[in-house]
Amino acid sequence: MKTPVVLLTGFLGSGKTTLLSRLLAHPEMGETAVIVNELGEVAVDHHLLRRVDERTVLLRNGCLCCALRGDLADELRDLLGRRDRGEIPPFGRVVVETTGLADPVPIVYTLLSEPVVKHHFRLERVVTTVDAQHGLRHAESVKQAAVADRLVVTKVDTADTGPVRAELRRLNPAAEVVEASFGDVAPSQLFGGGEPDPRELDFDEAPSHDHELHALCLTFDVPLDWTAFGIWLTMLLQARGEDVLRVKGLLDVGADGPVLVNGVQHVVHPPEHLPEWPDDDRRSRLVFIGRGFTRDELERSLAAFNSAAGRG
Repeated sequence: MKTPVVLLTGFLGSGKTTLLSRLLAHPEMGETAVIVNELGEVAVDHHLLRRVDERTVLLRNGCLCCALRGDLADELRDLLGRRDRGEIPPFGRVVVETTGLADPVPIVYTLLSEPVVKHHFRLERVVTTVDAQHGLRHAESVKQAAVADRLVVTKVDTADTGPVRAELRRLNPAAEVVEASFGDVAPSQLFGGGEPDPRELDFDEAPSHDHELHALCLTFDVPLDWTAFGIWLTMLLQARGEDVLRVKGLLDVGADGPVLVNGVQHVVHPPEHLPEWPDDDRRSRLVFIGRGFTRDELERSLAAFNSAAGRG
């Protein structure tokens, strides 16, 4: 079974490190390995049980905290090897904290494409912190929020969260939003549970005044040909990959259950075929986050591919 990886990102000063420091104190974080850029930044000293080596500490709750020395793929392979040799305790999840200016897409690419990493690990979720006071003021923060599966609005004790929540709903309606004061969020709110059903989401397709990215949704009442869809999505991402930050949804391909689709720019997660639909609503529904295209353009394009394959 592959070990799930959670990517924790957020812009400078958004409270990401505070959130992680509070998470590390939870008993629920046992059997978790956390990879950070600097051990000293996450304030683990008062929880420290023992130092495993020069870059790894073991907390009282069983959580490992490791300093990232260079390449993430190398670090994950090293963790795997040390676990298999019994040099560090077993772990069932990895949390990777990025720097505040990091573009999460190359990290996602590493997790989904590096041969050893993708064989032993799977990307479970991208979690992004957003400052309630400052919102999405920088291009990096917009991209970090656009690719997130969970959004944590921080510093809620200092600002009205209404405006930033509204902006996040317009930008990324497919992500669940939770709020945190002083980083106080239970691990189960970030790491557990499923994702919202894209067929039940509401969309405001007007771009925010702060940036041109927006979310839109394609809905199809007829089954989609899986091969035709794969060719269409591949061609779209090759031609417009820089403009398509996120795509996720449920597809009716004529089977007993839907296919889960999840992609970040040029990188697409392995599709997951579910055994059955959760209800009688079998509409295909795809959520796109990006710029420079309209819902009608994408729907007409996909419908043409589907018709050419004899569907629709």
